[in-house]
Amino acid sequence: MSEDLIHDPAGGLPRLLEIMRRLRDPETGCPWDIEQDFATIAPYTIEEAYEVADAIARGAWEELEGELGDLLLQVVYHAQMGAEAGLFDFDSVARAVSDKMVARHPHVFGDESRDKSAEQQTADWERIKAAERADKAAHGVLDDVAIGLPALTRAVKLQKRAARVGFDWPTTHEVVEKIVEEARELEEARAELSHEEVTEEFGDLLFVIANLARHLKIDPEEALRAANTKFTRRFNVIEEELAKRGKRPEESDLDEMDALWNLAKVREKAD
Repeated sequence: MSEDLIHDPAGGLPRLLEIMRRLRDPETGCPWDIEQDFATIAPYTIEEAYEVADAIARGAWEELEGELGDLLLQVVYHAQMGAEAGLFDFDSVARAVSDKMVARHPHVFGDESRDKSAEQQTADWERIKAAERADKAAHGVLDDVAIGLPALTRAVKLQKRAARVGFDWPTTHEVVEKIVEEARELEEARAELSHEEVTEEFGDLLFVIANLARHLKIDPEEALRAANTKFTRRFNVIEEELAKRGKRPEESDLDEMDALWNLAKVREKAD
C-alpha cells in the first residue's frame, strides 16, 4: 500500500510524508538521510527559505512552485525527526500552527469586530503574542527573539521588543545623530584599536543603521538585497561596456569603471 502511495502522482501530502518516512527508515532508507539531525538540516531549511524569497524577488513564478516544495520538504524532514524522537509529528505541528492562527485572529474566527485598521490589527497581534510569551513564562523582554535569524533582522526584532517597553529614540533625528557618532567612533577605532575592537565598533554602527530602518518602516534585509541587485546590474553594464572595448575589468582602472558606472545610472534613469 505504501509503495503505491509513493508512486502516486496524486498522493499529495500523505505521499510526501511517506517518502520522508521511508528515506529515514533505519533498515531500508538512504544512509545520508538517516545520519541527519535537527542541527545538520537547519542550514538547509534556512537556505530553502531564502531561495523562496529570491524567486519572489525576481518574479520567477515558474520557479516558485518548486522552491515552495523544497521548503515544505524541510518542514516534513523536521517533523519526521521529531516523530522518531517522540517529540512531535507533522499532525501536531499543523495543529499547533492552526490553533495559533485561530487564537491570533479573533476578528476572523471569534466574536471581535473586523472593523479596525491594519495598524490596530498589528497592535492586537503583538498584544496576543505578548500574552502567549507570558504564558510560556518568558522572563526577559528579549528572551525569545530567535538567535538564528539573519543579524539585521534580529537587530530590528530586538529593537522593536525594547521599544515596546519605552527603550527607544522618539524620532529618526536622534537615530541619525547616533549613526554619525558611531561612524566617527569607527573611524577613530581604525587607527587606535585592535581588529576585534574595530569589529565591535562596526557592529554598533550596523545595529544603529538597522534601528534607522525600523524608524523608517524599512526592512533592512530587503533594502540591502535591493542594493545588492542594483550593484550587480550596474557592474554588469561595466563589464559589457568594457567588453565592447576589448577589455576586462582587471585591465581597466577605477576612473574608467567609475565613468561606466555613472553611464549605467544614467541609462536606468532614462528607462
